[in-house]
Amino acid sequence: MQEKLVELKEAALASLSDVKDLAELNDLRVKYLGKRGALTEIMKGMGKLSPEERPVMGQQANEVRAVIESLLKEKTEAFEQAILQEKLESQRIDVTLPGRVVARGAKHPLTLIVEQIEDLFIGLGFEIAEGPEVETDYYNFEALNLPKDHPARDMQDSFYITEDILMRTHTSPNQARVMEAKQGEAPVKILCPGRVYRRDDDDATHSHVFTQIEGLVIDENIRMSDLKGILLFFAQEMFGSDVEIRLRPSFFPFTEPSAEVDVTCAVCHGTGCRVCKDTGWLEILGSGMVHPKVLEMSGYDSEKYTGFAFGMGVERIAMLKYGIEDIRHFYNNDLRFLKQFNRR
Repeated sequence: MQEKLVELKEAALASLSDVKDLAELNDLRVKYLGKRGALTEIMKGMGKLSPEERPVMGQQANEVRAVIESLLKEKTEAFEQAILQEKLESQRIDVTLPGRVVARGAKHPLTLIVEQIEDLFIGLGFEIAEGPEVETDYYNFEALNLPKDHPARDMQDSFYITEDILMRTHTSPNQARVMEAKQGEAPVKILCPGRVYRRDDDDATHSHVFTQIEGLVIDENIRMSDLKGILLFFAQEMFGSDVEIRLRPSFFPFTEPSAEVDVTCAVCHGTGCRVCKDTGWLEILGSGMVHPKVLEMSGYDSEKYTGFAFGMGVERIAMLKYGIEDIRHFYNNDLRFLKQFNRR
């Protein structure tokens, strides 16, 4: 039996010295050390040995197993290292090459304008009020002094979902909701930004979806001069300290009196140019004193409280501020346009 162990050891070492790859190495492992391998077959003859010989043969068999396993481990590590090195060579990365620049997004120009306007009015004590874009006919029209047969409804061609549900045509419903929630308590000082919808043909200056910001102030002794002072502050902060404003009489069902607000042209500074059509003025928003009926429908005593409201299109402000001539640039997702507003 001792001779068989010596022969097995020599045969295994010879075979392992010539092994070519891991697959062949695994076959040799099974051949010599497997459950039906050569060493196991030799060990089956242990039962025929005398009690004195068994420990000696068992120790020698373990030594042979240890030598073969050690060489198997050494060969396995060598093959694995060679495979890893080959993979590293074939998949080599040149770390000296410049990295790929990851494009980072930035705030949309309309978002920048909205945040700037919000910051201005929050500094004046206004609160931000938001509401649903899918609105009821009551809050969108009736609560703002626009009953179902009112001709001014034709000014806002609407997207109706049902007879009484529509996409809001302005952010004024937020004002009605806030006044109703206040239950006749004052003061009210809110700014309402949001997206609005009107059936319109899209062109360079019109869009069926756009962004509005409206403001509302209600308290005792609120006057038209308060409205003009706040709007002058807004215009100068937005367009420059040398800007002047003018109020032109107009009509809105929810304000009386009503006024369109113009600012001196930022291009020609009031002397007249192509942008302002040689008038020296550019229209930026509508405004007026809150109609007494609107106050009363929301639970306010129109004899005690007065207020003013104003509303502006954010796209209009952005176009004037940045010199943009086509409103469609805001919605076409052209990176060449949007990258101009990346402030990072």
